[in-house]
Amino acid sequence: MIKIKGLTYLFASIATCVSLSACSSAPSANNVTNVTTNTTETNQLPDISASVQLNEEAFPMCLARLQTRARAEGLSEATINSTIANLQFVPRVIELDQQQPEFSQTFDNYFSKRATEWRVNEGRRLLQKHRELLDKLAQEYGVPPQYILSFWGLETNYGSYKGKMSVLNSLATLACEPRRSNYFTIELMQALKLKEKYQFDDDTMVGSWAGAMGHTQFMPSAYAKYAVDADGDGKADLWNSTTDALTSAANFLQHLGWQRNQRWGREVLLPKDYNYNYLGAKQPLPLSQWAALNVTQANGQPLPMVDIQAALYLPAGHTGPAFLGYENFNVIMRWNRSEFYAITVGHLADRINGGPALTVNPPEQARLSREQVKLLQAKLNEVGFDVGKPDGVLGRNSTAGIQAFQRSKNMIADGFPSPEVFTALGITL
Repeated sequence: MIKIKGLTYLFASIATCVSLSACSSAPSANNVTNVTTNTTETNQLPDISASVQLNEEAFPMCLARLQTRARAEGLSEATINSTIANLQFVPRVIELDQQQPEFSQTFDNYFSKRATEWRVNEGRRLLQKHRELLDKLAQEYGVPPQYILSFWGLETNYGSYKGKMSVLNSLATLACEPRRSNYFTIELMQALKLKEKYQFDDDTMVGSWAGAMGHTQFMPSAYAKYAVDADGDGKADLWNSTTDALTSAANFLQHLGWQRNQRWGREVLLPKDYNYNYLGAKQPLPLSQWAALNVTQANGQPLPMVDIQAALYLPAGHTGPAFLGYENFNVIMRWNRSEFYAITVGHLADRINGGPALTVNPPEQARLSREQVKLLQAKLNEVGFDVGKPDGVLGRNSTAGIQAFQRSKNMIADGFPSPEVFTALGITL
């Protein structure tokens, strides 16, 4: 998924994804034909059949509007008459866009399905296979090979699963849905321009339900800006050319601000007396100050004495692994607005490059339902810790409110919605 602006929440909804990496329908193990989801928790979804019907009934009129827009965008009459006029409404796209899963993801659930031994071993194999190209990209764009491979592995299992839904039909369906019509209309127009420019056929233009495409799951606007014809065949083909796809990923990361000769961050160990005063993206410190707080590398060695700002992330609370994220962590977040994703990309890159597994394994934790989170938020407001309107999403305001409440009760103030926090608030899980 490629987004330029914005940040994510700790418990980001699965349904907000646009690329395969964050979607429940994407494979996360070595057997890409064996795609499963948790039917116990994720199937408890609201009935949106009425919304689907309304959108389907309005679709023909919307296509006429899209044809008018296409003419204004300078698309050819052939594309307007042969492609747009024949676009199909896809009910499943509306379902995936509108249905919010009842349960959040835990870090263990997310990480364990993505930073797999298969992905590590396959990444190492592909590092050798594509060494010449990857070294060239590192020299030209400043992005080391292991990071390009990590993105590739997380997005499409190294190109083995790029999605099977028609990009044009998916984007047209979403462009005709009022909620985000403007955004997806722009993306549809870009996709049509790509089709014209490179003469892609409809069978080639497949991807995720929201229009992300190719080995690296670029949305059409990112494809138009950052895709590179690296193999010199006259078109930037992110579906069929590994050379084009990996070069485009490096080009995009460079434009996002990738810092040459810097790593993403690292797993760290916190001292037992750490007070959690500095936590999250809004409270970075220089590495020298983290060292002064007795934070060490995961192997117990001192942090390197380099002039880098770093922020502390605890994706599973104080009982799980701790990470310091550097500037390149923020760059990864501009690719996909998820702290879980950024940590997983960084760690998988380290493993591909020969690094060890995590020193502290993510603990197994119960998923929280949106109703449970709303209840938590309402209770925090009630006892004087303002977290805003209860919405079932654990964002920064909620984390800050939980921290303040934990401090008031002399608890470890990690901002994590642990069972102990619910108990202290008088909420039974």
